[in-house]
Amino acid sequence: MKLDGKVAVVTGGAMGNGLGIVKVFLKYGARVIILDYSDELVKVVSDFKNEGYDVIGYKVDISNNKEVLGAVKDIETKFDKIDILVNNAGICILEKFDTMSLELRDKHFDINIKGTWNVTHALLPLLKKAGKASIVNLSSVTGVSVADSGEVAYATTKAAIMGFTKGLAMELVNDGIRVNAILPGYVMTPMVDAMAKQSNPSDPQSVIDGIAGAIPMKRLANIEELGELAAFLGSEESSYITGQGIVIDGASTLPETLTMGV
Repeated sequence: MKLDGKVAVVTGGAMGNGLGIVKVFLKYGARVIILDYSDELVKVVSDFKNEGYDVIGYKVDISNNKEVLGAVKDIETKFDKIDILVNNAGICILEKFDTMSLELRDKHFDINIKGTWNVTHALLPLLKKAGKASIVNLSSVTGVSVADSGEVAYATTKAAIMGFTKGLAMELVNDGIRVNAILPGYVMTPMVDAMAKQSNPSDPQSVIDGIAGAIPMKRLANIEELGELAAFLGSEESSYITGQGIVIDGASTLPETLTMGV
């Protein structure tokens, strides 16, 4: 129960990676607050409560700072501190750079970068009150190490999250707040499923199979595996780690080639 007594905020916690993080945090004893604009939020919160877990949800578009501030104002009435913030919410919609609209570009920037900024800035006073707190940002191997065609906007935002992580880690170290990033490879999530359908509408499973075939571990991660890493970074087990990006990708970025070797 390494998160027992901890209060955690997870953005985008109603599905995908965020849901995996919430599940693992609850397993380890945390009280969890989910910020998400998905219609799944109500059902997810209800299901967890029916299982006896301490979880609440706020339907929030994190790119809208007024909505974020409204949710945080209510959070302040219920909790005197926040121990862990996981900035997980993000989008990836494939589109070539030369045909991408400014609206789609801005949607990526507004959610992936500005949304992360909005939530972190609004919750910072509560994180400081914890004495020892942890911020975990979801970056990606995409943009930092690799990229596929159609991912320029996404790659740009995820590279920016690494800069945000390092800069913030230096600013907050004297406040007892650690800031780290998780850099996932492919995790089997609704977002990856949607990207596979964009890539090959007639046979999206072939895209998933192709991804798995190129990963040395021959599979995509599951959401709980990512949740376990987030729990480690949120707990005192990682008390001497800050400003770092931790890759979790089944070694997909490890091979120099797929054909050389004995």
